[in-house]
Amino acid sequence: MFPTYTSAAVLPEERADNLYHAYSGGGVTIDGPSVLIRKNIGNNVSFSANYYVDMISGASIDVEATASEYSEQRDQYSLGADYLVDKTTISVGYTNSSENDYEAETVAFGVSQGFFGDLSTIDLRVSYGSDEVFRNGDENFADVAEHRRYALSWNQILTQKLIAELSVETVSDEGFLNNPYRSVRYLDPASGSGFSYQAEVYPRTRNSDALAIRAKYRLPYRASVKGEYRRYADSWGITADNVEFRYTHPLEERDEWIFEAKIRYYQQTSADFYSDLFPYLNATNFRARDKEMSNFTTLAFGLGVSYELPQRWSLLNRRNTINLYWDHILFDYEDFLDVTVHGDSTAITPGAEPAYSFSANVIRLFWTVRI
Repeated sequence: MFPTYTSAAVLPEERADNLYHAYSGGGVTIDGPSVLIRKNIGNNVSFSANYYVDMISGASIDVEATASEYSEQRDQYSLGADYLVDKTTISVGYTNSSENDYEAETVAFGVSQGFFGDLSTIDLRVSYGSDEVFRNGDENFADVAEHRRYALSWNQILTQKLIAELSVETVSDEGFLNNPYRSVRYLDPASGSGFSYQAEVYPRTRNSDALAIRAKYRLPYRASVKGEYRRYADSWGITADNVEFRYTHPLEERDEWIFEAKIRYYQQTSADFYSDLFPYLNATNFRARDKEMSNFTTLAFGLGVSYELPQRWSLLNRRNTINLYWDHILFDYEDFLDVTVHGDSTAITPGAEPAYSFSANVIRLFWTVRI
């Protein structure tokens, strides 16, 4: 729950989480398990290990227009450690993610320092990622990408009921940054549909900056409301705004039941080199038609519930909690058009197709054991 005060820095809570997650929408289904274990050694050291699986099937509209459905699995392993010295916490982490056509490794380092009587906390995070990119069916294709991320945040207790945070983040990406399977379309009078496809080409560098402001306020009955605004801009011409509000309410005095509701709105402008329909073959040096590079908005609604099991049902005679969260997300694309409307009996002019939209559901169910 939301605290009314803080004490000296402490290690993360010892726990074991068993998670099932599922996403369904836009022709794609992603689901799988995850296991997280965090254990402290003494009063100064904490270790964590996480295994996360994405089992992907189907085909998004980007892929459906030029290829068939597919299935694959992504396995991710993470290790982390925290070292506490007085009011300073030093964190290190390593993550490995593996797919049949993508390998990624990331190392991370962070320092968190409390001061001003523990009313303020400053947090610095840096990470470096190295990826290898392949393309199934093409043994001659292989490329790399590197990612450098720097984040700084300031957390401040303003009153007994109000906490605020300001964070900034900058990211530098270099290498092969697009999906090797995606294509752009261009006008082609010789084609029966009036258009043809060619491979996407992205710049090999990308720099982005983000600024976020968050606040959390304690309400009567130990409920709380949280608000967040985040602004993003990058060197590809994309800008984005994200606004989110979240309400949390405990039902019983001992917090056996905790309910949560949230709403989030996201709006993004397109990349400078994005177009749904290029005028001709090789029209520009860089070109994209990935819908995530276009102008679009999302509106998400979420509900969640957490229930602490009675002692007689608890595993290992420890505190056990079951948590269920559901999000419903509406995606509306302004200038990404639905080319699947073309068929033998249709005569739609290229560029006159309807704008694409879809909805998705996300479910997270996990069982937490405090160890």
